[in-house]
Amino acid sequence: QVKLLESGGGSVQAGGSLRLSCTASGPTYSYTFWGWFRQAPGHEREGVAVISDGSSAIRYSDSVKGRFTISRDSAKNTVYLQMNSLKPEDTAMYYCALRASYTLSMRPTGFDLWGQGTQVTVSS
Repeated sequence: QVKLLESGGGSVQAGGSLRLSCTASGPTYSYTFWGWFRQAPGHEREGVAVISDGSSAIRYSDSVKGRFTISRDSAKNTVYLQMNSLKPEDTAMYYCALRASYTLSMRPTGFDLWGQGTQVTVSS
C-alpha cells in the first residue's frame, strides 16, 4: 500500500515563502496525477495545484496562480509546492493526493490516495 508523506509546513509572515514536499513510499505507476489541496477551518477542501505524472500538464487554482509552483521529481517520487508571496488567507492544512484517472481534475473527490497533511500558518 503506497503512502504519501507531506513535509515542509510551518509558520511564516505574510510575504514569505515555504516549500512543501510530498513523497510516496512505493510505486505510483498506477496513478496519473499528483495534487495539492488545502482545507482551512470551517471551509471545504479545495484544489490548489495539480501536475501530471510526467509533468506535461499543470493547473493552478486562481487564488494561487502566479504565486505557487508545483513540480515533480520522478527519481525521488516526490512532488513539491513552492509557495511565494504567502498571504494570511493561505493558512490551512495542506494535503497531497494521487489520482488514478487519465483526466485532469482539481476536485478532491477525484483523488484516490491522500496524505495526512502539513499545516501552513501565515501571519499578517
